[in-house]
Order: sequence, then structure tokens, then C-alpha cells
Amino acid sequence: MTQSPIFDEAVYTAKSEAKINIVSLFSGCGGMDLGFSQAGFRILWANDIDQKACETYAKNLGQHVVCGDIQEIDYSTIPDADLILGGFPCQDFSMIWKRGGITTERGNLYRNFVNLVSLKEPLMFIAENVKGLMTANKGKAIKQIIEDFSLTGRYGYETKPYLVNFADYGTPQLRKRVLIIGIRKDINYTFDLPKPTHQCENYVSSSKALAGVERVEHNNEHQNIKSSTVEKLKLIPAGGNFTDIPKNSPHYVKGMISHVYRRLDPNKPSTTIIAAGGGGTWGYHYSEPRPLTNRERARLFGYPDDFVFEGTITEVRRQIGNSVPPVGILPFAQAIKPYLEKVKAELCLPI
Repeated sequence: MTQSPIFDEAVYTAKSEAKINIVSLFSGCGGMDLGFSQAGFRILWANDIDQKACETYAKNLGQHVVCGDIQEIDYSTIPDADLILGGFPCQDFSMIWKRGGITTERGNLYRNFVNLVSLKEPLMFIAENVKGLMTANKGKAIKQIIEDFSLTGRYGYETKPYLVNFADYGTPQLRKRVLIIGIRKDINYTFDLPKPTHQCENYVSSSKALAGVERVEHNNEHQNIKSSTVEKLKLIPAGGNFTDIPKNSPHYVKGMISHVYRRLDPNKPSTTIIAAGGGGTWGYHYSEPRPLTNRERARLFGYPDDFVFEGTITEVRRQIGNSVPPVGILPFAQAIKPYLEKVKAELCLPI
């Protein structure tokens, strides 16, 4: 099988003695869990409400995933862990569309994350979300979330939000996300983010990421599109979007946002890949007038080619677009692992 040229297969296949145990919430198809698994962590338990995402997770990462609503799960059935991680639902914090933020039911699902941290008292937690979280509800959302995490449990957590661009860590995609990292206050440790592995001048390009992808069997179906869409794409250069269509063209469109009919630039990382939406939001190839296949999207997240997604084209697109790039989160996992091993040794905790 062809392997993504940006992915270190040795890292993916390496097995190391697992000493740090993880519980994963809102796990989706497992992008974040894959990155931590590659770094040698052991995932004890995972959960998501999306059936197809759980099938994808189980197929690739193991049968420890529980499919169901976290609000209906008995927390006593969830094992203790050194690290709790996950990405609570982010649609209500997105900057692309107008959203309700923390005032909606989905926006409040982070409280389940807080409650589990309070009960299990892990050494550390990591919560991932969209960058829109930083400004949701005029900045009140992130302040409330940090306060809730800071005061939870017997010890409380030193909690900080970090705005991260995963392109800085080897992902061939400009994907800015917030990582909320909390460390239990009684540990009295500080954690420094890993130094970026890439900068603008050496970002992984989309053409490098997609090299040889046409030979990959799974999740590589082409989406059917209208002939009018093909004609629009022919008028848009690589790296461009709908604004490049001449105003005197019968295919001219107006009043849209910049990611509509956006084509990849072969010499740059992809712009942010989104999970859903019609009307020209699929992401489009730089040299062919067509939408990206899901395998191409997966390459732009850094998934290995033998990571097989379950579901329809639309369901798989949503799984990928909602996920954390495994290749981008890997440097964080690699930095965290020795830190937590040291903490466990000093606290004389079983490993």
C-alpha cells in the first residue's frame, strides 16, 4: 500500500511499552488518539455518539470505543487514567458561520468533560476546539471554560488555552485550533509546548501530501458534481477561489465566503478542511477540476493510508473534517509522555 509521504511509517508501526493511560472523550474517528497511540500511550477507553465514527475508530484503533451519548453513560464504568483528552463538539464555536457558542446544548457538552476530570482526577487533560472558541460569546465562553476546569476536583487544574496552527507541526493544512491544557495543581509542574517543527518557508505542501494518492484503494472515490461546477473550476487557478471567476462569465457567483470553490495551491499547505457544507465547500484539486476525494482529505490531515474510514462519502468527509490531525498532534504527545512519566515516578504512582 502506498504510504503518505509526510507520514513516518516507522512511528506508526512502532510499539513501545505503554506507561501512560488515556481516556478519550468525543473521540470521533480517532485522529487525536492515533497521534497519542503512535507516541506510546495506551488508550483504555474512548467514546463518541456518531456510529460510523465509532466503527472507523474500532476498525483502526481497537474495540475499547463505546458508542453512545456521554450524557447517558455511567461514569463509574469509565476507567481511571493519567490523561483525559478529547475535542468537545466545536460546531457552536466555529468562526465560519454564526453560532450560539456556550449558550447552546452542544456548546455546553464541555461540562461532561469537566465532570469526568473532576471524578477521575487525571494528572493532565487536553481539550481541543476551534479557534472561534477564543472569541465566542464576546470572550466569555473561554473564560468560563477555563474557570470550570481550574476549580474542578479536589485539587483544581492549572489551565491555559493555546492557539496552535497544526501546519507548524508538519500537517499539510493551515489548521488553527485551540488546545486547552490543564495540569493538576498539586503536581506543581509546568509544561512547555513543543517547538514548531515547520515554518512558512518549509510547510508541507499539498502536492507533497498528495503524491501517489491515486494508488490508494480505500476511501478514494470521486464525488459526482454538476457540469456547471466543473466549468466554474476550470476558470479558477490553483490556490484561487470563486472570486477569480470573471464577472462577465455565465459562471460568475457572488456573495459567498472565501472557502467556496477554493482550489489547493500545490506549493502550499491546504487551507482549513471543513467537515460539512454544500455549495462549493468540498475543497478542490489544484490541477483537476474536481472535489478532493476523502483519501486526499485524509492525506491533508496526515492519516496513514491504511487507516480506513467507514461510512458514506459524506459521513467520511464529516469524520475527517471534525478530527484532529494525527501527524500534527504527535509532537505534543511525544513532548507530554516523558513529562508524565517523570511525574508518575516522582509521585510513586504505578506504571
